[in-house]
Amino acid sequence: MPLYLCVDCGGSKTSAVIANEQGTILGRALSGPSNFAYIGIESFVSAVRTAVSEALKTCVDPPSTEPVAFTKGKSYFAKAWFGVSGVDSPSAVDTITPALSELLGIPPGPNLSVCNDTYLLAAPLRTHKDVKYAIAAIGGTGAIAVGFKEDEDGNLREFGRVGGWGWLLGDEGGGFHVGRTTIRAIVAQADRDSLNPNSPSPPSALTPAILDAFGAKTPHDLLTLAHFPEPLSPSPSQDGVRPLLLYPREKRLSSLSPLVFRCAFEVNDPLALQILTECADLLAEQVAMFLIPTAHSPLGSARNENAIPAQQAVLSFGGSLVGIEDYRGLVLESLKKRGQIFKRVEYVDDAAAVGALALAVQA
Repeated sequence: MPLYLCVDCGGSKTSAVIANEQGTILGRALSGPSNFAYIGIESFVSAVRTAVSEALKTCVDPPSTEPVAFTKGKSYFAKAWFGVSGVDSPSAVDTITPALSELLGIPPGPNLSVCNDTYLLAAPLRTHKDVKYAIAAIGGTGAIAVGFKEDEDGNLREFGRVGGWGWLLGDEGGGFHVGRTTIRAIVAQADRDSLNPNSPSPPSALTPAILDAFGAKTPHDLLTLAHFPEPLSPSPSQDGVRPLLLYPREKRLSSLSPLVFRCAFEVNDPLALQILTECADLLAEQVAMFLIPTAHSPLGSARNENAIPAQQAVLSFGGSLVGIEDYRGLVLESLKKRGQIFKRVEYVDDAAAVGALALAVQA
């Protein structure tokens, strides 16, 4: 029985889904993060191996109670499709393809597809006949926007990308950016209050929540704690250290996102809502760069000789942050203010499943 594998490799988790030729999902599993740009080839392959071997447990006959081991020279899959965050160049694809080929027993070629994870979000372009283009917008740990269209053979072709530069250089609108913007906003507010002791800023539910997460007493303590050295590995000797400080620095800030979202959308905290509006606006700005400017577009909008009309495109969201409807709404509201309203808007909450089914349909 032919099996079709799709693996969505992201900054927070690795999701593997296996389908049969009828498009029935037979197995799925999760493992740890697999953003190739951050963790390197060995950790990347390890995360993939864990997710796929777990997903195979319900696909073999008889079903296995243990992860299914890979055997050299044997492949369980007719085709496999990998959407990998951090794979942003042909050289990156060339680096990981041989390792995946060896792991799965699939020769490099048409049956083993490796691309950026945004390609998995372009699937709605194939299912809606009233659109000509797809803009995939990921807002998760990181953020990126990529434009797609179909060629004469029905293959997805990328016609531009904006963002996806990683936490150190960009990823505006993603989880790290939300955390970084939050720390900056709280410390900046404390700076202003130090200059105006008789007229302090209004109280915010967000500030004490962030201080508590870090075990900080004052906003300015956050400067030290945000830069706190990364431990080589968690150990009992680090008892008493806040769990947040055991994270790598980028995860330390991106992990603040749930607190910001809760304060914004459940507590209606003005500071938290201001932060998320700012972050959503920057993600919307990246999406808008693909589009033909309107009368409402900001002056000096980026030049794009391949700009498309929003009315002929589907905006396909993916990622944990834009999976929250209120945040997605902020992005769409920012686009609307620019005069950009898409023909269709979708949120792909299970990109690996969408990819596995697409492989089965094309078989």
